[in-house]
Amino acid sequence: METVMPCHNQRVGSAAAVASSSSEQPEVGGGVVAAGGGGGGSGSRHLRFAEPGGGGSSPSLDGSGEGRYCSANLHSPDAAAAPLSPPGSGPPPPPPAAALPLPAAATSLKLLPMNDQIRELQTIIRDRTASRGDFVFSADRLIRLVVEEGLNQLPFTECTVTTPTGYKYEGVKFEKGNCGVSIMRSGEAMEQGLRDCCRSIRIGKILIQSDEETQRAKVYYAKFPPDIYRRKVLLMYPILSTGNTVIEAVKVLIEHGVQPSVIILLSLFSTPHGAKSIIQEFPDITILTTEVHPVAPTHFGQKYFGTD
Repeated sequence: METVMPCHNQRVGSAAAVASSSSEQPEVGGGVVAAGGGGGGSGSRHLRFAEPGGGGSSPSLDGSGEGRYCSANLHSPDAAAAPLSPPGSGPPPPPPAAALPLPAAATSLKLLPMNDQIRELQTIIRDRTASRGDFVFSADRLIRLVVEEGLNQLPFTECTVTTPTGYKYEGVKFEKGNCGVSIMRSGEAMEQGLRDCCRSIRIGKILIQSDEETQRAKVYYAKFPPDIYRRKVLLMYPILSTGNTVIEAVKVLIEHGVQPSVIILLSLFSTPHGAKSIIQEFPDITILTTEVHPVAPTHFGQKYFGTD
């Protein structure tokens, strides 16, 4: 009789254990989705963000009000801000300087769950005294984390394989029909991270620069796989400052038959204004980033490629 080994993301355990884990904290609705929080049965995870001061209003991207640091219970993709920790439970970690609230309605904005490893990489990238070697090393590590989570957003199908010992293993495999598109030049820094995860993936390129006279983003070059309209697109651009460059890039993809709903934007840092502009223009797009902060490290491209 063959033994079937469950896939790692299947629910394993008694109903009582699941009920116990789900009753640790109440589930609340609305808010920013934490990447990877859509699965079930793995216990609660928390996402730190700034909560508007006074009145208990919902988080937003308008940048108004000072933020109080709190954490959201992420049992499901519909999770949002939980109440502040009660007195006596220890002070929460301090928020980044001038941290702004995140959007309550923008479920297309996904954040990597914050941890000390990601915070350290963000710190090194922002540190003006960091050497270029440390900067590139930290940037590549953070890019790899974002790319891995971006791949986690792609569709997959269940499959069964036979192990070397003859057992059947129920697992998954990603569906075919994916590609990457980098926005030159800083987006090219993320290409290797994508290739390290998907060796044979097709990657297109878009060159967009600001017009010297009008200061508006202008497309100078675009080259994609010929069947890109059939593919899921991982759009790579590490820093979202105003969002104008990404908006123009998405318009070019739409002209080539790509629907915004199949575009996953991979970025490292975003400003509230940048994320809000993109979401307002294309509500169906998915944005994946590690941080929403009013000050973005706009020196990223120059320091990564050594032209600072």
